[in-house]
Amino acid sequence: MNNHKANNAENEIENEQLEIARNEDVEFSESLADAADLEAAERAQAADERQENA
Repeated sequence: MNNHKANNAENEIENEQLEIARNEDVEFSESLADAADLEAAERAQAADERQENA
């Protein structure tokens, strides 16, 4: 099996274990956030500011 197919198989197994939230409000918790969460929050803030200034 090539590496790409192996990674896809691993991702499918991981995805089966994830809970899927539908139409749920999610509260951001800075104390629980990792680097990716903080980066996403910064991008969201920048996008909000661009929309306000458009």
